[in-house]
Amino acid sequence: MPVFYGTEIASPLMLGTAQYPSPAILAEAFRASGAGIATVSLRREAGGGQDFLRLMEELGVPLLPNTAGCHSAREAITTARMARELLGTDWIKLEVIGHTDLLAPDVFQLVEAARALTEDGFKVFPYCTEDLSVCGRLLDAGCEVLMPWGAPIGSGLGLSNPHGLKALRAAFPDVPLVVDAGIGLPSHAAAAMELGFDAVLLNTAVAKAGDPAAMARAMAQAAEAGRAAFLADPMEPREMAVPSTPVIGKAFLS
Repeated sequence: MPVFYGTEIASPLMLGTAQYPSPAILAEAFRASGAGIATVSLRREAGGGQDFLRLMEELGVPLLPNTAGCHSAREAITTARMARELLGTDWIKLEVIGHTDLLAPDVFQLVEAARALTEDGFKVFPYCTEDLSVCGRLLDAGCEVLMPWGAPIGSGLGLSNPHGLKALRAAFPDVPLVVDAGIGLPSHAAAAMELGFDAVLLNTAVAKAGDPAAMARAMAQAAEAGRAAFLADPMEPREMAVPSTPVIGKAFLS
């Protein structure tokens, strides 16, 4: 199971709490998923207030507040401090959006905010790209987890740059890595885990499914299967056929 900042998480699936049709459906999806972490924005929590917090407490899933919707380091830092005061945790998923249409991270503001929050005692989970230079700077800023996107938030496109994600895994073999955003199908979750990632984080694919609980269960199973496949040391792809049945010793008719 993944370990973040010294804490072992019960599942490689991390699930968001936004966009569900009702609190009851949210609860059903979380129970079906066995998710190890629930992400929640301060804006989302404010909409549900104590009822939402009570529901999450009943589900027993650790909360990871995030700075969703922030567009500057200053805004993200302020939101993180409010979340810590409200939710009583020093964990923060750090989002600083730089492009409105793609919801792509502003990597310059992200590094600035990560450094400031780390110095302020936060354990930062940065939503970033798979760029090796950016990830290196985030680690230098004090982050101990990296959360590169698979594709734009809510797109369901899967892994847009699997080669970049694979290179990131190779470059930082001992850093916990989470594919965050873009996962739309269980096969996407499995593919991320097969690359050696420690967890996947998704929201829309479950919340907007026709049957959120069934999709949550499928995502959890896929994440676990992908991790098991990675640990099994799978074969490398080949460009030519290799017979699975040897021909040596077989009888040939002339």
